[in-house]
Amino acid sequence: MTVRVLLADDQPLIRTALQLVISDAADLELVGEAATGLQAVQLAEELNPDVVVMDIRMPVMNGIEATRLIARGPGQARVIVLTTFDEDEHVHGALRAGASGFLVKDMALDDILTAIRVVAAGDALIAPGVTRRLIETFAGRPAPDPVPPRELEGVTEREREVLTLIARGLTNTEIAADLVISVATVKAYVGRLLSKLDARDRVQLVILAYEAGLVSPSK
Repeated sequence: MTVRVLLADDQPLIRTALQLVISDAADLELVGEAATGLQAVQLAEELNPDVVVMDIRMPVMNGIEATRLIARGPGQARVIVLTTFDEDEHVHGALRAGASGFLVKDMALDDILTAIRVVAAGDALIAPGVTRRLIETFAGRPAPDPVPPRELEGVTEREREVLTLIARGLTNTEIAADLVISVATVKAYVGRLLSKLDARDRVQLVILAYEAGLVSPSK
């Protein structure tokens, strides 16, 4: 299956570099490019890509608002935020808006392609050590407008345990070993958590776990 990708970045050089590596990948297809967040939203609705690689700092509409609109829109596109980690303080907001993960602009190009494939397959970028640290860092920071801790209504005690381990970056296999249950059972718990909490993927479960106070960056 070919993964259809939309690029959204106001820097032509970034778009050109990504365009070249995506075009060389047999399983990826670049279906469109946007230079503003508004264009990204419009093209996502028009082209229905599988993955949108989204910069945060763009004119007309920033990447956070564009991500929110795409995530809540009728399409099935998943958003990967593209950011400069050392400078950008808005990744937490982007993840809460519905992004399925994020990339750092100085990552190796092969890693960016791998990230696109992972997100397109329905997973999220929380397993690799560097990504785990990034998500923990930003998820632990308060949102610009603080909100009360989220109540996890309808979630059982065992599901809370699974959610806590997901938020700590454990894979399904690691969770199964920790709780002494099968991987199939873990997958069933994850599926129920996604449904009960109306979450798009594991990254959203991580954010919800932090917002509910189940874990913190120091744990």
